[in-house]
Amino acid sequence: MASRGATTRGAFPGGLPHASAIGELEDWPKGLTGALLALKLRARRQQLLLRALRSRRELTPVIDRTAQIAPGDVLCFLCIRNEAHRLPHFLRHHRALGVKHFLVVDNASTDGSDRLLSDQSDVSLWQTGASYKASRFGMDWLTWLQMRHGHGHWCLTLDADELLVYPYCQTRPLQALTGWLEVQGRDSFGALTVDMYPEGPVSQGAPGPDDDPIRHLAYFDPGNYQVQVQPRMRNLWVQGGARARAFFADAPRRAPTLNKTPLVRWHWRHAYVNSMHSLLPPRLNQVYATDGGELTSGVLLHTKFLPGITDRSAEEKQRGEHFADAAQYAAYFDRLTADPVLHWAASTRYTGWRQMEALGLMSRGGWI
Repeated sequence: MASRGATTRGAFPGGLPHASAIGELEDWPKGLTGALLALKLRARRQQLLLRALRSRRELTPVIDRTAQIAPGDVLCFLCIRNEAHRLPHFLRHHRALGVKHFLVVDNASTDGSDRLLSDQSDVSLWQTGASYKASRFGMDWLTWLQMRHGHGHWCLTLDADELLVYPYCQTRPLQALTGWLEVQGRDSFGALTVDMYPEGPVSQGAPGPDDDPIRHLAYFDPGNYQVQVQPRMRNLWVQGGARARAFFADAPRRAPTLNKTPLVRWHWRHAYVNSMHSLLPPRLNQVYATDGGELTSGVLLHTKFLPGITDRSAEEKQRGEHFADAAQYAAYFDRLTADPVLHWAASTRYTGWRQMEALGLMSRGGWI
């Protein structure tokens, strides 16, 4: 596995950067130990599905247009709170990629997000005032909707501050990508979260809700990503980027996890375990190659650092709903409210997916 603090080219779901990481996969439990682990993971998956079933009582439908969903449609699931300034571009971006329907849980927004979403002809909306943390940070709610509406569809699960980028995304729709994945025998697609930030303090500027946030958040860290393989569920664990550098230099293991598996051909028995970082059954987590090659992968452009992040960070620290142990991350929120400058000497201006592939952050993986 890559050593802590090392700059890792290709620390993304497309390929493994170090032979020792592959060795961990070779130590995957065999025989009785493997059978016991499989039983344990199956029990965990059943527990998550039961939680999702119970959580449906916390959801109130606002407008249900799911009757419009057709076979073969790519669906997008997300849970939001006060994202009215991001949603117009988020919806436009993913519609352009080929998403046909958005299934959204609104967790007590007060900024008009619910009205904005209700007015969209391709959105179905549910509301809840229940605890985001107690719902496994929204995953129980989304798992229920995926069980109910996602079975048999390719499902994209995102946060409102994430924009999916994949090879040829400017000219090929998601249906082309999912077709390629199916030909390859794959039911899941991995992506690396890339923190985007402005040149100056994070509070600077005033982009409008219809503006592309990447015009404002034009920079990212091109390296300094660390990757490990977690053999229990075969998922990657990638850390690094701007948040690790700026906020977790003294405690790198607390830095946010950057690998996600956002696009999955859904079965009602599937369940995310830890946000979109890992799934059950574990075969869905193997979105990387172990034979020296690369699998097709993408990136999620993370637009967290738009103006307003300072006030929002103060609010979220008070709410304590975004981390399992919020006290451990109090200093992180305090640093954000201080209006930091994330830009530094190695910052790179974003130009597109080919640049991301050249840097080793995503891969075509044979898709030509």
